[in-house]
Amino acid sequence: MNRKNTVIFDLDGTLLDTLEDLTNSANYTLGKMDYPLRTLDEIRSFVGNGIAVLVRRSAPEGTDEATLTEMTRIFKEHYALHCNDLTRPYDGIMELISLLQENDMKMAIVSNKGDFAVKELAEIYFKGAIPVAIGEKESEGIRKKPAPDTVFKALELLGSTPRDSVYVGDSEVDVLTASNAGLDLVLCSWGFRDESFLRAQGAGVVISDPGQLPAVIGI
Repeated sequence: MNRKNTVIFDLDGTLLDTLEDLTNSANYTLGKMDYPLRTLDEIRSFVGNGIAVLVRRSAPEGTDEATLTEMTRIFKEHYALHCNDLTRPYDGIMELISLLQENDMKMAIVSNKGDFAVKELAEIYFKGAIPVAIGEKESEGIRKKPAPDTVFKALELLGSTPRDSVYVGDSEVDVLTASNAGLDLVLCSWGFRDESFLRAQGAGVVISDPGQLPAVIGI
């Protein structure tokens, strides 16, 4: 991997542990419909493809489209108020971001989480360090991951190129996203998928601690 000057981060499971808040919003939504609730591990396996897919996977099989649309609305409404109740950065993330900033690395966040929540959480945790944060914006014609659209938009805003950038994520969606965007990939095993799963997806570089990233990208 050549030396990089730009890091594009996934958010959930990479920078922030959002699982409990996602689970609570999913279960609030399911409870409103009198559907069975889901466990943390179930929600962990459902995330990565955006809110609508998370809701669909959480709902009982065969739930009709009109109900799924209403559930997605309820989820978004609840999560907008509770996206930072229990969410926190993973250990070592804030130190990593500071080190990258000190080395003049350009940084962005691209996520399939709703754009409203991505921007709010980025403002809370990474204000002044990560200037670009892009969530799901398909209503604006920007396809969600694993399409490369959000990555390309982030690179455009940063004035960076795929060759000089690395994508850091934690899931099978991120493997495809990096490939589709033509970026080198680093996967982290502290997030929503473990190392054996990531290796099975064809991951080349897997790190188990945020402190390992600088050496991988040539700092």
